[in-house]
Amino acid sequence: MSTLLEVYDRLGASSAGDTGNADGKLVLDHEQRDKGRLKTQTSDGRTVGLFLERGTPLSIGEMLLTQCGKHLIVEGAPEPVVTARCDDWGTFSRACYHLGNRHVKIQLGERWLRILPDHVLEDLLQRLGLCMEHEVAVFIPEGGAYGHHHH
Repeated sequence: MSTLLEVYDRLGASSAGDTGNADGKLVLDHEQRDKGRLKTQTSDGRTVGLFLERGTPLSIGEMLLTQCGKHLIVEGAPEPVVTARCDDWGTFSRACYHLGNRHVKIQLGERWLRILPDHVLEDLLQRLGLCMEHEVAVFIPEGGAYGHHHH
């Protein structure tokens, strides 16, 4: 039976040089990164219990400290997503408005956006003139007006 690595402390985002100092990786999808309480495993199979303050999602690249002094780095798990693109800012703005009006989790780029697969939303985006691609990628939704931003 493996020992549970308990995490109570967040050390913040690590710099590129600090990632090599991690004792393990937690590869989490967007829903797992939103949870303050979670039982999961490191990429090498060690069991981890997260006991963190609720309400602040984990960021990709964030370093966590276990109770026994190990450092774990958070990585994003690829998951099914839909990436929609367009060539003009007006179409892009309308798409963002309609998705925001529905309180949809969304990742934003320059004239591209990413959502979780949803045939109703995909139909809306297609009718607005965006081109869509189903893919598997790390989903990093915006934190919202009152949350932490990922960009």
